[in-house]
Amino acid sequence: MADELIRAECDLLRRDLSEKMVFLSGPRQVGKTTLAKQVLKRLPGAYLSWDNRADRRRILHAEWPVPPALVVLDELHKYRRWKPFIKGEYDKHRSDLAFLITGSARLDLYRRGGDSLQGRYHHYRLHPLTVSEVAVGRAKPPMPLDRIRIANGEGGREIIEQLLRFGGFPEPFLRADSRVHRRWQKERFERVIEGDVRDVSNLPDMTSIALLAEMLPARAGSLLSLNSLREDLEASHRGVSHWMNVLETLYYVYRVPPFHGKLARSIKKEPKLYLWDWSAVPDDGPRFENLVGSHLLKLCHHLQDAEGYKAALWYLRDKDKREVDFLVTIDRKPWFAVEVKLSPSRDSYLSYFGDRIGIPQLFCVTLADQESHIRDGVIHVSAAGFLRSLGV
Repeated sequence: MADELIRAECDLLRRDLSEKMVFLSGPRQVGKTTLAKQVLKRLPGAYLSWDNRADRRRILHAEWPVPPALVVLDELHKYRRWKPFIKGEYDKHRSDLAFLITGSARLDLYRRGGDSLQGRYHHYRLHPLTVSEVAVGRAKPPMPLDRIRIANGEGGREIIEQLLRFGGFPEPFLRADSRVHRRWQKERFERVIEGDVRDVSNLPDMTSIALLAEMLPARAGSLLSLNSLREDLEASHRGVSHWMNVLETLYYVYRVPPFHGKLARSIKKEPKLYLWDWSAVPDDGPRFENLVGSHLLKLCHHLQDAEGYKAALWYLRDKDKREVDFLVTIDRKPWFAVEVKLSPSRDSYLSYFGDRIGIPQLFCVTLADQESHIRDGVIHVSAAGFLRSLGV
């Protein structure tokens, strides 16, 4: 199955490499190297990793393959002067070499300062596997503000159960073995904390950020209070804020902000917390919500990275504690909202928020199988059908 799993980004990368450099970032072990090598099968060239001593020497001496060729540079951001270096090489060889830069940190942040790379690259974020990628008969992603049409197909429920149990990272998902999954999670955590954190920060105390990272899975799906974390860790607010930014930079967590816009009495500060590896979330409800949120984030990133739209993911909550799990907007204009439930339920504030801020489509997504139907303006649908409809 692993050999047959070709990520949809493969064709997008090949298309954009004919125009500019491409930056490909994403969580550690999400499949960036595999994807880069899939691209190399169609565009001959070389794969060079900054973590490999021999490759590092070739990079620093600009020993590139005979053009025309694709040069894949993995983890180049660990080189302190990588921005001016790659800018110079790209400007010199742009007519006969294509450059694909991959990394397990947010390369869009690393471009800040020094020589500007603006106008020289496209940036993609690679996500864990989704229902649409694994299912047979992939739907196309919906166009912004179009109505989402629920996809039909077999096997969606089984895929979701496997994703919930083993996560969407290729190795544990494809192996589908509990022992492999546990060992993979342990080893990935250690590599992120002990290796990647050191590469992107100057933190003198690694123990505190490790403790923070261990605390976060139990808070997935909840409002993130830095004050609460500060008290638990007995640390400063500034310190905890910095550690959270580091973990977000390394694709360990992501935060979904509250949408206020025209909404009266909305909260405006506290984001909700989610993990890139949702299988680390201990409780069933938050884990399922995290999985759905990650699919929606991937749709937003696809529309941003591949199509250039200003798509964004939010949640809805007012000071009376009425809440809806997710809202997707285009140019801050509401597109659709999603409430996530383990089982069918009439209890939600979808209609309340839909009426007040004008949300065109409202979805109540459940883990349980059910036929798609509309009640009180809300589309009730199984997760299998809804997530396949996202097409990403």
